[in-house]
Amino acid sequence: MSRPAPQVQHIEREEQPNKDRYVFRLGEDEAEITYSRAGESMIIIDHTEVPDAMRDRSVGQALVRRAVEDARAEGRSIVPLCPFAKAQFTRHPDWHDVLKR
Repeated sequence: MSRPAPQVQHIEREEQPNKDRYVFRLGEDEAEITYSRAGESMIIIDHTEVPDAMRDRSVGQALVRRAVEDARAEGRSIVPLCPFAKAQFTRHPDWHDVLKR
């Protein structure tokens, strides 16, 4: 049985010179998706990592959802190179408005 997804407001966005990420922390554990900016109008999601302690909580999906919400708000598109992120876009056609084709 799946546990409820974490609240999006608890997902932090960290922008750094080399690699940006969305991170969710639960105790000592961190789940993240990493992405790169490609100009002002596009991000490329390249990695998702969810520790075993957070499995079955839809944490990965919540991280990608947060990226989608931010992309909409900022007028950006997303290239999901990461297989997990790509699968989430397949499962959520309502996110295709930010999908870079």
